Amino acid sequence: MTPAPVIIAIDGRSGAGKTTLAIELAARLRNHHKVSLFHLEDIYPGWNGLRAGVERYVSTVLTPLSRGEQATWISWDWEKHYDGDTRVTLPAEIVIIEGVGAAAAEARPLLSAVIWADSPADVRRTRALDRDGGTYEPFWDEWATQEDDWLAGDDVPGQADVRVLNPADGSAPADVLQLLPCLPALAQVLVPELFTRRAHRLRAERLHSSPDAATLFNKLYGSSPNAVWLDSSNAPSAHGAEKSPATERSRFSILADDGGTFGQSLTHRSGESLITAGCATTKVAGPFFRWLDTAWGGSTVRAPEGYSGEFTLGWLGCLGYELKRETGGTDVSAPTPDAALIFAGRAVVLDHAEETAWLLALESPDADEWLASARLAVTEAAPSGPGTAPDGGSNAVVPSTVPEPSTVPAFSSRDSELAYKHKIAAAQHEIGEGNSYEVCLTTTLSALVPAESLSPWEAYLALRRRNPAPFASYLRFGALTVASTSPERFLKITSDGGMRAEPIKGTRRRAADPVRDAELRRELATSLKDRAENIMIVDLLRNDLSHFAEPGSVTVSRLCEIESYATVHQMVSTIDARLLPGSPRAEAVAACFPAGSMTGAPKISTMAILDQLEGEPRGIYSGAIGYFSLNGATDLAVAIRTLVIRADAGEGSDGKATAELTLGVGGAITSDSAPDEEYEEIRVKAFGVLSALGAVFPDS
Repeated sequence: MTPAPVIIAIDGRSGAGKTTLAIELAARLRNHHKVSLFHLEDIYPGWNGLRAGVERYVSTVLTPLSRGEQATWISWDWEKHYDGDTRVTLPAEIVIIEGVGAAAAEARPLLSAVIWADSPADVRRTRALDRDGGTYEPFWDEWATQEDDWLAGDDVPGQADVRVLNPADGSAPADVLQLLPCLPALAQVLVPELFTRRAHRLRAERLHSSPDAATLFNKLYGSSPNAVWLDSSNAPSAHGAEKSPATERSRFSILADDGGTFGQSLTHRSGESLITAGCATTKVAGPFFRWLDTAWGGSTVRAPEGYSGEFTLGWLGCLGYELKRETGGTDVSAPTPDAALIFAGRAVVLDHAEETAWLLALESPDADEWLASARLAVTEAAPSGPGTAPDGGSNAVVPSTVPEPSTVPAFSSRDSELAYKHKIAAAQHEIGEGNSYEVCLTTTLSALVPAESLSPWEAYLALRRRNPAPFASYLRFGALTVASTSPERFLKITSDGGMRAEPIKGTRRRAADPVRDAELRRELATSLKDRAENIMIVDLLRNDLSHFAEPGSVTVSRLCEIESYATVHQMVSTIDARLLPGSPRAEAVAACFPAGSMTGAPKISTMAILDQLEGEPRGIYSGAIGYFSLNGATDLAVAIRTLVIRADAGEGSDGKATAELTLGVGGAITSDSAPDEEYEEIRVKAFGVLSALGAVFPDS
């Protein structure tokens, strides 16, 4: 007797491509494992024998194999229409069983994983008849009726671990194999496949070109359902730019989607991750940061020679504030995902300082084709003629021809001015009771507009033109768009273990008059209240970083410095540390999440206070936006100055589809906060986004 094998069932209606999928998947798994393959068509007792065949398969094949014993069974002779010879299926480390009914209810308790393959009905019929010729055609309807009757009482698709919309292009086996190691029941046995995935070879090309980033993104990914642009929209020119922490944050832009051989996407909601790789999808239960540690940890891809960036392909996207449930906060559900990420196996990185474009791609069968198309797109996106940026356009905000959004949304506020001020008083009461030192109170502005009248792309271009920022970003996940002009870094971890947080606390609106503008900057720099708020968050972040930092490495290199952006002056501090060697990087991120500048201090008790005061989830606002690179690096911005657009918000009174726009705004409340000043601060913070849309702050 051998140890009990891992048993994978590939089920689906006839003609869904199960046989080919099983054979090719077995061939790939045989690179590292002994694999046994069983086809149910060999045991069905005739064209009306679906249910009887499942019973015979479970009793004579599946049951002994699940115990690590050989299975002896009677085959069916399709020419004589009677029982055929006796056959033996040997156990193996992995057993793949394919056929209609392979994952029937009576079989599932003995299975390690279920794959459900599907295709459109016309494709299935054509595929089945092409495979089996005319012998199947007279029985197609009879067999299909049996499938309908069986599935009416047995929801196998709903019980499947992996679902495949199986095209006839040969992509399904590779897509499925990407997802199988994600399943807890298979993770241990598929360790070799996981390590093979991590041992990627990176191909890189450096182009001495300074393309317009917006044009390039549209050329490469304008039609991609899922795409990410981490956009340093205030990137300085390479010619004489003053070096500062702000310019360091603005050096690189990253453009990517989830296409190609290795592309994946993930959305996480309330403890469940939905992961898609090409035509295959799986759901994995468990905490997000635990999944992140598995998916991101242990990667070994190194940066190419001459490349100064930290991103060497990997996961990009956003984390929502409600992931706080995993870091000491309460469990609250949001209408937007708790995390939305893509895995980019290829990307373009723009180095604004050196005016170069780097094409990065993991070695794969489609790498050459993509590199050629990306090379052409970079060339075609190089700006020329009037209206371009004087440095060649790599840091151009947006060409002057970009239209304004066609619809001006009318925003409403979750809290009236009076209600918000009452909440300020309630926060100050909690501070007075000793339950918090600082409460980062927020509210939400929202608007509904006809979906057909809103272009999220045009909205972002207008936003980026009016309010450029070092951590601007445009994220598209199907019907969900995130358009951000965040100036604030949440957390950076370099590939060699350097850690940095740069919280912002303290804001003043910019003035058109230079004299008045300088006065506002000085006012912020000398504000004792703003300095106190900033220093409290610095202390909080020093503690957060210390959980995974080398002892004695946490330092504050900048304290309460003033940085100026297009619409605001900000007070910024910088905290640095060294990651303790061997520490799990996903856990180091979790230890700091959510950003202390968006909660207050102490973090856990203050988050509970905020849940009570705010009464609704924040969603993506207050979370993080950025990347998790294959070399172990991460760079995440705080999701502020961020417009979230849901194009599938429902129907309006006219029956037409509507889109919902939301904008979170807030400020830090301390014991000496003045309600009028705090309310004016949220108006200031909303101005950059609202003005880009032609909108105004709602009246109370």
